[in-house]
Amino acid sequence: MNTTENQYAMLSNGMKIPMIGLGTWRIGDDEALGAIKTALEIGYRHIDTASIYGNEQGVGAGIRGSGVSRKDIFLTSKVWNDDQGYDSTLKAFNASLERLGTDYLDLYLIHWPTRRNKDTWRAMETLYREGKVKAIGVSNFQTHHLEDLLAACEIKPMVNQVEFHPYLVQSTLFEFCRRNHIQIEAWSPLMQGKMVDVSELKDLGEKYNCSVAQIILRWDIQMGVVTIPKSIRRDRMKENVDIFDFTISEEDMALITALDRGKRFGPNPDNFGF
Repeated sequence: MNTTENQYAMLSNGMKIPMIGLGTWRIGDDEALGAIKTALEIGYRHIDTASIYGNEQGVGAGIRGSGVSRKDIFLTSKVWNDDQGYDSTLKAFNASLERLGTDYLDLYLIHWPTRRNKDTWRAMETLYREGKVKAIGVSNFQTHHLEDLLAACEIKPMVNQVEFHPYLVQSTLFEFCRRNHIQIEAWSPLMQGKMVDVSELKDLGEKYNCSVAQIILRWDIQMGVVTIPKSIRRDRMKENVDIFDFTISEEDMALITALDRGKRFGPNPDNFGF
């Protein structure tokens, strides 16, 4: 994995975020240690976790055991719904730091929108001002959630991590975030494995001599979307970052975007049970 400039996006506060990261949802604490060490050995420098994943200790151990300097790793975690609110968010953040074995995060996110978004966001702003986190953002926020938060906040979210893939482009949300300089980040970019069933993507894989996963992740990158595919297999990890030596044509980019069906494989943020 090369370290060229096009492998980074620039957040609204001037901070760089690697375009490709390792997602760790459904990776257990024991598995996480080895997965993180492998990913960092391959060349990943962006690791995404969350308190609800239950693997922050393993992620932290993997980082420490990798031999890669902490300052060279972009580390994200998230505050879970039960911990939202001003004081409880500060407490949850410190608990995440302790489990991860670090004294700061590169990015901290509100995991899902709730009725306590505004109090939670005030805590995020406090953590950012105190230098305990380098960037703050949200996850799974729809346009109306963002409009409500932007009307009350002092510091705008720098990232919105959402389900994003060829079957769920969310063009209205995408454009809103672009206009407001909020970086879109894709979770479940590979459609929870369902991408292998899409004939158009298989045809493009053959055309560009690469896998369907590589086609989707390259589409993400060219769309300007940071993406965090999850894998614990070394060969898949390597395949997922080996996407910087080809370019998808404008015509084929449009073809992929036109696959949008508004289909979710994860929960809908507007009716997700809290």
